[in-house]
Amino acid sequence: MTTHDGQAAPEIIQGGMGVAVSSWRLARAVSQLGQLGVVSGTALDLVLARRLQLGDPSGDVRRALRHFPDQAVAERVLRAHFVTGGMPPDESFPGIPMFTAAPTLRRQELAVAGGFVEVFLAKEGHAGPVGINFLEKIQLPTPATLYGALLAGIDYVLVGAGIPRDIPATIEELTQHRPVSLPLHVSRAQADQPFELRFDPREILTQVLPPLPRPRFLAIIASATLAIALARRTAGVFGFVIEGPTAGGHNAPPRGPLTLEEGQPVYGPRDEVDLAKIRALGLPFWLAGSYASPERLRQAQSEGAAGIQVGTAFAFCDESGMDPEIRRHVIAQACNGGIGVFTDPLASPTGFPFKVVQLAGTLSQAGVYQARARRCDLGYLREIYRREDGTLGYRCASEPVEDYTRKGGPLEDTAGRKCICNALLATVGLGQRREAGAEPAIVTAGDDLKDLVRFMPAGRTSYSAADVIAYLLAQPAAPGV
Repeated sequence: MTTHDGQAAPEIIQGGMGVAVSSWRLARAVSQLGQLGVVSGTALDLVLARRLQLGDPSGDVRRALRHFPDQAVAERVLRAHFVTGGMPPDESFPGIPMFTAAPTLRRQELAVAGGFVEVFLAKEGHAGPVGINFLEKIQLPTPATLYGALLAGIDYVLVGAGIPRDIPATIEELTQHRPVSLPLHVSRAQADQPFELRFDPREILTQVLPPLPRPRFLAIIASATLAIALARRTAGVFGFVIEGPTAGGHNAPPRGPLTLEEGQPVYGPRDEVDLAKIRALGLPFWLAGSYASPERLRQAQSEGAAGIQVGTAFAFCDESGMDPEIRRHVIAQACNGGIGVFTDPLASPTGFPFKVVQLAGTLSQAGVYQARARRCDLGYLREIYRREDGTLGYRCASEPVEDYTRKGGPLEDTAGRKCICNALLATVGLGQRREAGAEPAIVTAGDDLKDLVRFMPAGRTSYSAADVIAYLLAQPAAPGV
């Protein structure tokens, strides 16, 4: 498909999943195969720091930092976080201050470097396009991480889990190295006291750089109403990824009153996206949520889509950033039909439903959840609220209950909440080590997890990104064959 700017659009977008599940290795593999590889933009500052603290055994991170446009910044990042030979396995990762609306310069430098490193490595050695995925709900690190991705030549920026109307203008300003400000989502904020998040690239880089290429912006949405509003009121929207409720990770809440069936939200006709209205916008779109088959790809294209976004299949392939042991356990159980996915309405502190793979030893198990002491020391999913004195406060429904309620949070919001931040880092082998033991992981996947066997070559117990793409692009057999 040729898009409105005269360029080819990928048939397959690899989903930007978790924290470093969609790692640079996965994105590079997919892009080298002619499709759109996507890195997750979530917590890349912390991912960079912990990879360096583990000694960067492959040398990839330090190689990427040698290409950062300001070597003084790269050297400060290395001095602060690199541990020669790696930290002892029983030693805790050093704490890093949580992002706030007024982060220190060093905190912003780490986020810029994190975005740069992940995208540089994903793009290294080939000419295929690479994208980066952000959650709109995680605002504080986004401008700095996005700027780092732009410095590395990112080709697509995808944003979901909210209304990303301010992102295209932010991209435009950052490509010109100009300061940006974004409206902050602040609970209890007064109309006459708006809050903004500011980021100035000129405080990061000492030298003047030429303008950067402008990437394509894709909004990840779950309703035609939002697509129409963005297309009409937000300049710079290239197209849309339309995610259904069977996709992994965070799901949009059902429309109307919440109804639960066996503890899971019930989605109905009101949650189906009117594709006729999407087509009328004249912008390319991709469909996501249980589309990982050649038949569903062709169906999507017959409905006017440029192609599909696929997450779960890539999340468990060889190049995924997921801890290999976890990946092997999930694949084995999925292929034997012995694993399920639960759409948990309570797990995420954001309040959005979150799909959780039911896997022993992870936070999906009641005993594991109850044994973990509640804490919030990463803070990516914290809610920002206005205190009585007009200043900003930060709280998380997954932090200790007494802390959350002391900050004015409703007690009922704490029930069943899980520390998604720490758990997702554990899923990729970067979890904090504590005296009580390592942080437990949490694994998310779409409803089609049970179908992983379709990607498995005969006689194998694992599969590659190339296997996924070959399966999806397979042509149907001719009649009678």
